[in-house]
Amino acid sequence: MRSEIDYSVYLVTARDLLPVGKHYLESLEESLQGGVTVVQLREKTIDTGEFIQIAQSTKAICDKYNTPLLINDRIDVALAIDCAGVHVGQSDAPLAVARRLLGPNKVIGVSAGNIDQAIAAQKGGADYLGIGAIYGTQTKDVSNKIMGPAGARAVLAALDPHSPIKTVVIGGIKSDNVLRVLHGVHFRDTKRYLDGVAVVSDIVSSPRPRKATENLARLVQAFRNNENTKPEPAINDIDSVLNKVSEIINAIPDQSPLIQQMANIVTANDQANATLALGASPVMAAVVGDQKDLNPHIGALLINMGTVSDEQKRAMLAGGRYSNINKKPLIFDPVAVGATSFRRETGKELLSHWHPTVIKGNAAEIGALSGLNEVTTKGVDSVGPGFKDPYLVVRSLANRERCVVVMTGKDDYISDGERTAKISNGHQLLGQITGSGCVTGTAIATCCAVASMTEGDMNKDGKLTTGDHFIASIAGVLALEISAEIASTRNDVRGPNTFRSAWIDEMSNLDKIDLSKMSRVIVA
Repeated sequence: MRSEIDYSVYLVTARDLLPVGKHYLESLEESLQGGVTVVQLREKTIDTGEFIQIAQSTKAICDKYNTPLLINDRIDVALAIDCAGVHVGQSDAPLAVARRLLGPNKVIGVSAGNIDQAIAAQKGGADYLGIGAIYGTQTKDVSNKIMGPAGARAVLAALDPHSPIKTVVIGGIKSDNVLRVLHGVHFRDTKRYLDGVAVVSDIVSSPRPRKATENLARLVQAFRNNENTKPEPAINDIDSVLNKVSEIINAIPDQSPLIQQMANIVTANDQANATLALGASPVMAAVVGDQKDLNPHIGALLINMGTVSDEQKRAMLAGGRYSNINKKPLIFDPVAVGATSFRRETGKELLSHWHPTVIKGNAAEIGALSGLNEVTTKGVDSVGPGFKDPYLVVRSLANRERCVVVMTGKDDYISDGERTAKISNGHQLLGQITGSGCVTGTAIATCCAVASMTEGDMNKDGKLTTGDHFIASIAGVLALEISAEIASTRNDVRGPNTFRSAWIDEMSNLDKIDLSKMSRVIVA
């Protein structure tokens, strides 16, 4: 009978990556003790006799721990040692040939680097897919084949949800990015989920492979537990939402979170001053060297693409990665992401390497990320009346990216994929100054930091961050727009420039305002 395999923590061997002084079989046994659930023996440069010897010794240890062993590519070796099955790449033996030689009771996995390859393997009767490469890897040159979590998500979505085929992702997966991969690949609306992650260097190169495996296995299991646990009822009635909004805004001065901002240089001064006015502290750090040391101390990170350069992009990649590792809220403002090919590719690269907590943009920016052209862009601005069904647009993108989406405009729409809010506050003068949208991102980041600090267990495994960021995003938008409404009525406001100063002034007075009386919010 064909083996039933648990693909949760799938080890691919690579003897050339072993640390100095660590023997292959010693490392393998420790990884099995740590929780590896299936092993693929991969050897590309040795002759058949040596391969069979290594395979026999590998199988003996795998059998000791009742762990299935698969052989990469070499059907003859798999037959010689009678292991669980094989894994074949696109340039190896065809699936039909492998099945004919191995028979119906052996497991056959197939590498899939795109949707067409995945569907062909599914139709051909493969038992599982090895989808990737997700990121760059030490074991293969995949520089032109990196698909990122979004590419793997597209492959899963294209598969027949009723097929028994299993799915594993591979390529540069480590303990510090496995949650980002799992969150990014699992599309909430799909009927199919990943069955495991394949790991090479994070285990093989570790001097403590048992500990490395235990850490990976814990994170994978925690993610699954969170996915399968029925969540607490979400706050969605308007009175409770607005009460929570007031709590978050009023808590900012007490919590005084440090908000890191990779800012638009045109509006950085306003962003910093708005942060201070709200009661938080700004740090405008956008160089690679700052990210590792700074990130543990911040409450949230705002990444704004307004004036992105190659150097700043490298800092954004690093900062976002450390935010995911340290479970810090990450707010992404994809300014003009659809305006040029450089910005489109930059937005795609950033979202492939880290997972946002909130995506905030105007209709053109949200449309570009969604793959829609209903709303066009003129520089950093949207053109036209907006989407016919903005609720559907924000809800769909929130489900796809597993985050909160904020779409700003005459009316603002906010969704976490389940709840969706419409906000009709604000003032026309906001459209007459540079950077009102950038400052909105600052306020959202500040409120998300407070939500995580006051409500979240920052050490909880399985989640990239905690706290109700849907309500925090509503709080950020309302803080800016109600401040604008109050500022517009002041006697000293005579136009856009005086409005800007009054607007920031009023941000510091929000604790004196009954927000529920001024808020024009609908939650569905």
